[in-house]
Amino acid sequence: MEISGVISAVVIGIVIGVLGRLVVPGRQRIGVLWTIVVGIVAAFIGSGVAAAFDVADTEGVDWIEWLVQIGLAAIGVAALDRARGRH
Repeated sequence: MEISGVISAVVIGIVIGVLGRLVVPGRQRIGVLWTIVVGIVAAFIGSGVAAAFDVADTEGVDWIEWLVQIGLAAIGVAALDRARGRH
């Protein structure tokens, strides 16, 4: 992966993290940096899942890949919020 690909993955990860946080109902007790980290991880994992199901590269916008990434980010935000809430 080239540096431009990594930079675009980070930017997309930030967007994915924010969208994932918006999907989770209620107030989350995690910071912005954790949201960004969750979004970046969800973007990478979601791309891998979409590639495994052969829906990563479609004509136009890759809606299925985006939905997988946002869903993973929402799960990650909710899990991290729950884990941090126990402390």
